[in-house]
Amino acid sequence: MMELVAFLGTDKENWGQVSALINRGKWDKILIVKNKEVEDSPFDCETIKIDSNMPLIELKESLLTKLKDKIGGDFEVALSIASGNGKEHMALISALLSIPVGIKFAAFTKKGIEYLT
Repeated sequence: MMELVAFLGTDKENWGQVSALINRGKWDKILIVKNKEVEDSPFDCETIKIDSNMPLIELKESLLTKLKDKIGGDFEVALSIASGNGKEHMALISALLSIPVGIKFAAFTKKGIEYLT
């Protein structure tokens, strides 16, 4: 099994992808990283709030600090960036790689959970 890290942005139309991964996957742990403007998420998972208005480098450093102690001993995580924007995604990916941890992009398709490596 693997840990899932999923970004949750203000674009609620993309939350279905995150929901499918959470509900249909078998994960050791699930971490939701969400924009602080997102009110309560419908997911009962550990959540990390970020301020997407921060400059990119500060946002990455903030994420690195918050994620460092949350990621288990795994060498890689499944990552969903179906929700959010490019700046948020860049900061999150950079923070994860700085931990360091490998990334497998995860998506829910008609075939089930697939990884883009």
